[in-house]
Amino acid sequence: MNGQGDVPARIVAGHEAVDQRLDRFLSAKLGVSRSQAQTAIRLGDVLLNGAQAKSSARTQPGDVVTVLRNHAPWPVPPLEPEDIPLTVVYEDEHLVVIEKPAGMVVHPSAGHSSGTLVHALLARYPELRTRDDRVGDGERPGIVHRLDKDTSGLMLVARTYDSLRYFQAAMRDREVLKEYTLLCCGTLVPASARIEAPIGRHPGNRLKMAVVSTGRSSLTEYETAQALPHHTLALARLHTGRTHQIRVHLASIGRPVAGDALYGGCVAPTLSRQFLHASRLGLVLPNGRRAEWHSALPADLAACLLALGGQITTTSPP
Repeated sequence: MNGQGDVPARIVAGHEAVDQRLDRFLSAKLGVSRSQAQTAIRLGDVLLNGAQAKSSARTQPGDVVTVLRNHAPWPVPPLEPEDIPLTVVYEDEHLVVIEKPAGMVVHPSAGHSSGTLVHALLARYPELRTRDDRVGDGERPGIVHRLDKDTSGLMLVARTYDSLRYFQAAMRDREVLKEYTLLCCGTLVPASARIEAPIGRHPGNRLKMAVVSTGRSSLTEYETAQALPHHTLALARLHTGRTHQIRVHLASIGRPVAGDALYGGCVAPTLSRQFLHASRLGLVLPNGRRAEWHSALPADLAACLLALGGQITTTSPP
C-alpha cells in the first residue's frame, strides 16, 4: 500500500545547527536524552548526509540527518488528541474510511511527534486510546495499513480490537482491494501487466527500497488508463503491501512515478509531489456485506493531468 513501515525520518538542519554536535542536535530535535541519541548513533541508526557518523560530528545548516529504526525503538511522547480536520468517507461501529491528504504522516515516528493522522483520529474517536483494550499498539492505534507521507487517498482505520484483527487478517490474506491512480514517466509497455519482483532495503541507500533477490515477495498489477505524449496515467493494484511498493516496481521497469524525487521520477507541469493517489478501496465488512469506496484525484494531481492534455474521469476503467 505503499505502506510506510519503519520508514526513516529525515531532518534538515536549520540555522541553529551551526557547528553543533550531532548527539546534541538529535537530542534537541527528537526530545530524547543525549545518551539515547549517542546509543542510536553508535548502533548505526543515524546517518549524516547519507553516511554513518560519530556523536562528535559537527552539523551545519542544510545537513540532512536520517534516523532509522533498525534497533530499539525511540521513545515516543504520550499521544495527545489534536483537532485536525479529517475527511471521513464512511464510518460505522467497526471502521472508518478517511481520505488522507498529501503531506500528512500517518503515525508518530522520529521527527514526527505531532500533527499526524493518529493525533487527528484520537480527537474524533477517543475510544482508540482506551488502556484496557487498546486498538493497536501505542503509536499506531487503529492503523490497519499506511500510505507514504506524500501519497494521498483512501485509508482504512479500525475502531475496535476485534475489527483491527479482522482487517489485518483480510490484508494478510489479500482480500482487500487496493487500487491507486498514478502518473508515470514514458509509455508503459505492455499497456497492462503484472510486476512480480522481491523488494527489500536498497543495499547502497538506507532511505530507499529496491528490487533485490533477498527481498520479500511483492506483486503489483497495472493497466494503462490514458496514454499521454510523455507520460502514462495508470491504475495499479497491490497484491502485497511492501514499503514504497508501487514506486519501487515502476522504477524497476524504467517508468518511475512522476514527481518521485527518491526514485528518479520525471517532472510534470504544476506537480510538487509524487503523482500517486489511493483511489479505490474494497473489502468485505465484518457483517458479511461487500463495500467499496472511490476517491477522485485531488486538485493538485487533477491540475497536473489537465496540463498534460489528459482527461478527468469519475470512475476507473474496466
